[in-house]
Amino acid sequence: MSRPPTASELDLCLCHSCGLACDMHDEPHQCPRCDAPLHRRKTNSLGRTWAYLLAALAFYVPANVLPVMNTMMLGSGADSTIMSGVLEFWEHGAWDIALIIFIASIAVPGVKFVALSMLLITVQRGSTWAQQQRSKLYRFVELIGYWSMLDVLVVALVAALVKFQSLGDIEPRPGILFFGLVVVFTMLSAMSFDPRMIWDTPPDKELMDDPIQQ
Repeated sequence: MSRPPTASELDLCLCHSCGLACDMHDEPHQCPRCDAPLHRRKTNSLGRTWAYLLAALAFYVPANVLPVMNTMMLGSGADSTIMSGVLEFWEHGAWDIALIIFIASIAVPGVKFVALSMLLITVQRGSTWAQQQRSKLYRFVELIGYWSMLDVLVVALVAALVKFQSLGDIEPRPGILFFGLVVVFTMLSAMSFDPRMIWDTPPDKELMDDPIQQ
């Protein structure tokens, strides 16, 4: 069964600003409707995605090792890392906050690292394996990226609640800065990846996968 033609085969390009299907026969540099820049693929997508992902991975280590906040109660203070904060909230019965911090700070970045690495490697290898599922995986990575700042918001909320009381105080520590950088660079990595590359099948593999042309 023959497949329908792709946009590149029809010499078309979709404007990322207004969604107009633009004719690329004369290689226009701007969309005729909204004047936005046109590009068939995101510029240097693989290189930029790898760079942002590796930077996020480098910041992920100090984000989990360094303390993210210092809690002062009744004159005695203690620094807390992300994981120790999760355990402390859990032990004090705040399992909902502990679960939110664990998912947003530990699980979500780990899932994004694994998913983006898998997408990059399969694209570089020109793999035709599970293309539809990989496209859905990329959309899932984009979706969870918007919730990656929950941990920072929880720390700010807890700090505001404790400061409201006269016997306690909470101050941020360097770990929260590194975690913020992890969130920013993983989002930049996901934004730099061009999911259309998942469907860029090399001609030799396309012939092998099409039984009619064999």
